[in-house]
Amino acid sequence: MKYRRLGSSGVKVSTVALGSWLTFGHAVDEDKTRRCVERAFELGINFIDTADVYALGACETVLGRVLEGKRRSDYVLATKVFFPMGDGPNDAGLSRKHIIESIEASCRRLRTDYVDLYQCHRHDPEVDVAEVVRTMNDLIRRGRILYWGVSMWPAARIMEAVSLARAEHLEPPVTNQPVYNLLQREIETEVLPVSDELGVGQIVYSPLAQGLLTGKYRGGRVPDDSRAADPRSNHFMKRRMTPENFERIDRLEGLAKELDTSLARLSLAFCLRHEGVDAVIVGATRPDQLTDNAGAVDIHLDAEVLQRIDAILLED
Repeated sequence: MKYRRLGSSGVKVSTVALGSWLTFGHAVDEDKTRRCVERAFELGINFIDTADVYALGACETVLGRVLEGKRRSDYVLATKVFFPMGDGPNDAGLSRKHIIESIEASCRRLRTDYVDLYQCHRHDPEVDVAEVVRTMNDLIRRGRILYWGVSMWPAARIMEAVSLARAEHLEPPVTNQPVYNLLQREIETEVLPVSDELGVGQIVYSPLAQGLLTGKYRGGRVPDDSRAADPRSNHFMKRRMTPENFERIDRLEGLAKELDTSLARLSLAFCLRHEGVDAVIVGATRPDQLTDNAGAVDIHLDAEVLQRIDAILLED
């Protein structure tokens, strides 16, 4: 495994992180979760990402039980706040009230005294950035969190948060968590260059496009046990399941075979080619999926391969 610093912080995380969206506490039971976490540790994966809203707290609860007994210094734990966890007017968003109440609830579910990285799951247009920055710094001073970050924030909002923190001599966000993969490269235009300049690292989610970039949907076929076949999750994928994308994926898989690797590893290596990407977050329902994904850290994509990838993806 290889490790990179988390943004401008001093902590080091594995470049492949274990995610939990739509898996742990949802489609994957506790026993399978435990096996996946054990395999992650065996592979040198020390970075685990979750969120309070995943399975409405059940994901954090399962992870808390699975991680209990592990040496706390052996892993870096990230969770998030923003989405509704109840029906009340203050049960969502980034108000000081909701952030503080949410970190306490997350720590209880995760059975930990602190969270390494606490992320704003989305930006909240109804709350001033100053309130968010100061609240996160209060949590750092209290020892409830060590660092804070954001997720899916536009470049202007990231810049605003970093500028305000620096002006008030406070800790700025160290990471942003955007969607990024071979089929969704929007962050390359503005978010990546702005973040690089500010020292904000990217921990990207959906680097395999919800499984589309694993090859399991070859020729548009949808396996019965896949996310695309699950009505609880397939609405996240429908926009990308087009004949044009399936043709691109088939060609990318051919390139992967030429390079003697898997489509999944090629896809993850593509994301990690950028030094501003600290980690790619991968989900898993089986330990062997993690083993394959972890191999991406050893793949180097030279200029010629990157040109061939662009030719496949950008061709009209």
